[in-house]
Amino acid sequence: MLTGRLPTTDLLVVGAGLAGLHTATELARRGHDVVLAERRHHLDGTVRTTGIFVRRTLEDFDLPPEHLGPPIRRMVLYPPSHHRPVVLDSAHDEYRVGDMAPLYVTQARAAAAAGVRILLGTRYAGRDGAEHVLHGPDGPARLRARFVVGADGARSAVARELGLDRNTELLIGAEEVYPVPRRAVVPAFHCVVDPRLAPGYLAWVLDDGEHVHVGVAGYADRFPRGMRQALREFSASAPGLAGVPGLPGGTGPDGGARPGDVAGPDGGARPGATTSPGQVERRGGPIPVGGLLRRIAGPHGLLVGDAAGAVSPLTAGGLDPCLRLSEHAVDVLDEALRTGRRDALRRYDGAALRARFRGRLTLRRGLSMVRTPAAAAAGVALLRTPPGRAAARRILFGSGSFPGP
Repeated sequence: MLTGRLPTTDLLVVGAGLAGLHTATELARRGHDVVLAERRHHLDGTVRTTGIFVRRTLEDFDLPPEHLGPPIRRMVLYPPSHHRPVVLDSAHDEYRVGDMAPLYVTQARAAAAAGVRILLGTRYAGRDGAEHVLHGPDGPARLRARFVVGADGARSAVARELGLDRNTELLIGAEEVYPVPRRAVVPAFHCVVDPRLAPGYLAWVLDDGEHVHVGVAGYADRFPRGMRQALREFSASAPGLAGVPGLPGGTGPDGGARPGDVAGPDGGARPGATTSPGQVERRGGPIPVGGLLRRIAGPHGLLVGDAAGAVSPLTAGGLDPCLRLSEHAVDVLDEALRTGRRDALRRYDGAALRARFRGRLTLRRGLSMVRTPAAAAAGVALLRTPPGRAAARRILFGSGSFPGP
């Protein structure tokens, strides 16, 4: 029962995403007492990320292979017309998509085995003097913690309480995930640059032979008819869906509706008998793309993951940065807890790390300025040239990762 005053702990982690679970687990393994509070009642419920793990993450972190999809080596980039795409094939396994709900559950079991006390259905309500206020299923409770870690997403309440920086440049994304019959297919990541459907970012179809992800993302104030409508429009004509059995929307090879599709109230395609609506997983949420925040630590705690802006400004990939920044956070907090020196958190310097993102921040500004189909088509045309293909390969298949401290 979560009421009254809880025992004092070394560390309160707020948020049980990948960054929060990793930070809590590693600090518990180093002998510290850790409480993890998560507002969701079930970790296998709502998922907000596509869950794409890149090659460096797969090489450097121990992820459960049973929760990873088949490897992907092909990236296909399309202009708005979908004609003459740029096809890039890698000699390496570049991406694998995590089945995030069971992965979170597996990571939580590892955290509990390490000694982390996990409080589900518990919302962080801020500080009251030296105590942190938590609202759980049985009412409010107070907890004293030597430090607090904000792993509570792009709009972090912990950042506000600690007086740290907060994300201001956000994309908003929506995605539908369809389980499909396992089949022989070249796994591929199809990306469309079209500011009408995905203003400032991309629309995508990711097919690894087991699941198909169809999504769009962009700046919220630049979707003329709303993000969900953009997703419906994209699904109705998205490349990479032809021949996939049982999917709603999209067009077949002849440009017509896929077998099993029926007309919805608005005249568009909707799932036919081949796909049960209960099987479709819907995801969505904010994506910080303003780069790593400058002030991500103070004397009372620090931020990790999306709360710290640890997302690639260009690709919006956040799983590799969240794990690497969490490793740094673990080292800094371990030193502070063992020595009793709060000033150890000064080493957790977002401004110094941010300086290494200048190139990606410049490219983010460039992508945000693509506002017409003609400009998008011209950009993809540049990628067809040898220098453009080389640049695209460096960005999409490069071995670089989040910078170390």
